[in-house]
Parts: sequence; structure tokens; C-alpha cells
Amino acid sequence: MSDEDQRAFRELLRTLRVWEDRLPHFDPEAAPAEPLPLFQRWLREAADAGAREPHTMTLATADGEGRPSVRVVMLHDADEHGWHFASHRTSRKGRDLAARPYAALAFYWPEVGRQVRVAGRVVTAGPEESAADLRRRSPGALAAALVGRQSEVLDAYEELDRASAAAWERAQREPDAPAPTWTLYVLDPEEVEFFQGDERRRHVRLRYRATDDGWSRELLWP
Repeated sequence: MSDEDQRAFRELLRTLRVWEDRLPHFDPEAAPAEPLPLFQRWLREAADAGAREPHTMTLATADGEGRPSVRVVMLHDADEHGWHFASHRTSRKGRDLAARPYAALAFYWPEVGRQVRVAGRVVTAGPEESAADLRRRSPGALAAALVGRQSEVLDAYEELDRASAAAWERAQREPDAPAPTWTLYVLDPEEVEFFQGDERRRHVRLRYRATDDGWSRELLWP
């Protein structure tokens, strides 16, 4: 990259703006005693505000040597058991979670200036639950799961083209076709933080922490 290109890139970064419009008010004193109801409400409000794909989230894992990896995945559910997502256990994230069963999630909804961070231990659902999760998804998602080989090196795009065509045909023919490595994961939260942005940068940060007696709540400096 030339010096001129680098200067233009830096100038672009300086011209970008965030949170110039009025954002929702968040009163942490009125927050519920547990994080799940607030999370569900915030996701619904983000969707109502026009957020695209508000159920997508950043998932961070680490391998056996502690090297981090991050990617965007889809939230499949959030209930009293935790935050649910799925992948092939043979994928990089699956291998990371087998070595270190802890992860962190991050949701960001710029339309309302909100973030939610979730961290905790990840447990693996059984084969029946994992299969049921896959059955609830679209034919396209099933076809992708049937292709498998996630995170492996692809020698040529034509190989993916052929494998995808065959998987799509099978998904149409067998809507209950099994994908043996498909695995449902559930993150059992130890910490959940809610961040409400403010146009004057007086951001509100409310952190829930799991205790033996339930949940504690505390405010954090922005």
C-alpha cells in the first residue's frame, strides 16, 4: 500500500461517525434481577428498530495453547440453560471448544447503540438435541451441514460447487438427513454485560455476574 493510500484510509476512518442521533434511554436501576429477560427484550427492540440480522453474534474461542479465534455465527436460542449456537464439532470452533470449553459472545446493534457481551462455560448438547436443532433450520442450512468439512482447506472452488449441489439435492430429498458432526452448543453464562451507548459518550454499562445465590449487578465506568 502506498503512503497516499494509507493517508486516504486514515482520513476515511476519521470521517466516519457513530451515535449522532438520539439513542434509547437505559435506566439500570429498573433492570430485571436476571440478564435473560433484558437480553430478550433488547434483541426484540433491536429488531423493531430495523437492525438487520440482530440474532447474529461474534463468537470468540481459544485453542489448547490459548490462541484466540473469532467469527460471526447465529444465535439459535437463549433460555434458562444459556445461549445456544451450533457448528460442526470438527470445525475450528468445535476443536477449540473441545480443548477449552469456554467462550465469549458479543452482540452489536448500532441502530440503538447497544452491545451485549456474554461469557461462560460451553456445554455440548446430545446427539438428539443437535439433530433436532438442525431439523429446525432451513433446507439451505441443512445442505451446508451435509457438505461438512468446515474449516478444512479447499483446493478448488469447483469442489465446493459439486459438493454443494449434491448436498442440496439430498436435503430436498431427505429433509431429515443426518449430519453426524453437527453439534448444538450451549454457553452457560457466568457474566453478561449490557452496554447502552450515549451520543455524549456517557455510556451505561451494567454487568451481571453469576453467584451461588443467583446474580449480582454492578455498574462499570465506560
